[in-house]
Amino acid sequence: MSQGTLYANFRIRTWVPRSLVRVLKLDVNVVVPDTAGEQFARDFPLKKVPAFVGPKGYKLTEAMAINYYLIKLSQDEKVKAQLLGADDDLNAQAQIIRWQSLANNDLCTELVNAIGPLRGDVPYNKKNVDAAMGAIAKIVDIFDARLKNYTYLATESISLADLVAAAIFTRHFQILFGSEWRAQHPAIVRWFNTVRASHFLKDEYTDFKFTEKPMAPPQKKNEKKAAASAKANPSKKKEAAKPAAAAAAETEAPAKKPKHPLEALGKSTFILDDWKRKYSNEDTRPVALPWFWEQYNPEEYSIWKVTYKYNDELTMTFMSNNLVGGFFNRLSASTKYMFGCLVVYGENNNNGIVGAIMIRGQDYVPAFNVAPDWESYDYAKLDPTNEDDKEFVNNMWAWDKPVSVNGEPKEIVDGKVLK
Repeated sequence: MSQGTLYANFRIRTWVPRSLVRVLKLDVNVVVPDTAGEQFARDFPLKKVPAFVGPKGYKLTEAMAINYYLIKLSQDEKVKAQLLGADDDLNAQAQIIRWQSLANNDLCTELVNAIGPLRGDVPYNKKNVDAAMGAIAKIVDIFDARLKNYTYLATESISLADLVAAAIFTRHFQILFGSEWRAQHPAIVRWFNTVRASHFLKDEYTDFKFTEKPMAPPQKKNEKKAAASAKANPSKKKEAAKPAAAAAAETEAPAKKPKHPLEALGKSTFILDDWKRKYSNEDTRPVALPWFWEQYNPEEYSIWKVTYKYNDELTMTFMSNNLVGGFFNRLSASTKYMFGCLVVYGENNNNGIVGAIMIRGQDYVPAFNVAPDWESYDYAKLDPTNEDDKEFVNNMWAWDKPVSVNGEPKEIVDGKVLK
């Protein structure tokens, strides 16, 4: 009897489970899914891979869980102990989970934040990309510190931690980590080459190539013309640099950072922190939302429908959700004056971002313009006395009903809470 079906494709998070089926000789069918197909959508509404269907219809999602399940199917106790840690070695088991999580969550998320704009998957914003690259550098330092003194991440042999982390590092080496970076991080390169050459992963790297230079930011047409002109007339480039240098030299020390403009509105009778705690700790529909509407003061706070302007450019739903996460991170200077949700609705290559956000005061600009990408969204003020507007807020904060787009219901597949 078959042990199940693994849905996997070209995405790097599917490499390890697909390799485990092959190396452990599991009786598992590996299928490239039609993520637009009705059956796959019914079984896995988020349409994410990898996904697994076991005997009697048992369903499993999330790469880390699937990897663990597949390894446990093996009859080879020695390999299971190597990949997951021995049953009597709790420290090794915990370290294997730790390094997997760091790679699969933190490192992978910042990778998407960095390369999405570089590849044109989302609008390019230099500040956002620089922030993602800075976060990647900090995470990579943690890997580097370990691998300067040890051959592998968690134990003395290749474990599941190494397989997962190496797969995530692959895109970095193909897009971001050029020859100069590799020369500065020999321990990571040595480890990566060792793991990818192992019998676990070698079949996934038959066409792999390191990039020589990091991917450059996309250029607008006028920037391309300027670059071509500067290349043809290098003297002009030098002359243009002189005034800029002079101006920089004359720049005075920055003034003391001013208070947030919303601070001038003073304290409100509606205690925002009380609402945030209520929302976090109580059932949303039956308890939290009724409490909110009883306490809400529209003279002190306003609520806005926030819609991403470039929904037609969005691709994968998880990337859209990462876009929301980055936007919320960059709103941190205003968080104590705001609360709300943005949700991702639809499916891969056909999704959108919309939500409802409450802010202190009646003007949305001071709350949102702390984020460099705030103008990528449209803002429409909602009227809580209007039942349709009120229901929209309830739906956006409860996430339990489809979003209506041009009269068509679209299921919510992900989202973020700003609080």
